[in-house]
Amino acid sequence: MRTEKEMLDLIINTAKEDERIRAVIMNGSRVNPNVKKDCFQDYDIMYVVNDIQSFISNHNWIRRFGEIMIVQMPEEMSLIPADEDGKFPYLMQFMDGNRIDLTLVPVELIKKFVGKDSLSKLLLDKDNCLGEFPPASDKDYLVKKPKEKEFLDCCNEFWWCSTNVGKGLWREELTYAKGMLEGPMRDMLVVMLEWHIGMKTKFTANAGKFGKYFEQYVEKDVWEQFKRTFSNAEYENIWDSFFIMGNLFRKVANEIANTYEYQYPQDDDDKVTSYLKHVRKLPKDSKVIY
Repeated sequence: MRTEKEMLDLIINTAKEDERIRAVIMNGSRVNPNVKKDCFQDYDIMYVVNDIQSFISNHNWIRRFGEIMIVQMPEEMSLIPADEDGKFPYLMQFMDGNRIDLTLVPVELIKKFVGKDSLSKLLLDKDNCLGEFPPASDKDYLVKKPKEKEFLDCCNEFWWCSTNVGKGLWREELTYAKGMLEGPMRDMLVVMLEWHIGMKTKFTANAGKFGKYFEQYVEKDVWEQFKRTFSNAEYENIWDSFFIMGNLFRKVANEIANTYEYQYPQDDDDKVTSYLKHVRKLPKDSKVIY
């Protein structure tokens, strides 16, 4: 596996040797002083370029970065809608384990993107047009205090979607039930736990994408309960994890509501939870719910 120095030398020298590339910026975890370095960290790179079309009209030029295992070009995909914002990303996984997420940005659009990400480090500026960058930090990624409307919306989405999970489990529609549970419901639980972490740290913490840093911030009992919200594909186990998820959501949401004097929708919680307990016991041949 090539070292960080070898990779950065390759990235910077490629830019130096190509007159079309005017600047190089690095983003992401490799410039985050609060992230522990490991061998899976990507190189999130932005090339500021002239004549972007000359790059994307023939993709063979990216082979100079190494033997590619697989590449993705989001702007050329049809199944997943492209951003169509003028940038062109190459997501490259190499056979030696390294990965570069390289984004081409036209010179004329650079002002639109520079300064939008606190995790940015200027590696090269041939024209001295980008100015001095502040030290990279994760301040843009810190959990922010929820407004009361955001808090209430999160609660509403969680409890509303839980009725769909109950319906899917009763019907034994595994993929639907799991899709709702692991999609919108878990999304809302993650948001609530992020706010919980923010509250505990005075909003100085970055919880990470999909809550990947939760374990280092939440209390041990919260983490153990969170782990139990993940189940296998057995219906009874899913029901158990489903109710554990509700218990955890209720617990942290009430803490946040009490701290910021928000009104937790206890009536919604009570009625939905009672309904779900009823649905769990409802015979499979029932013609009516009640």
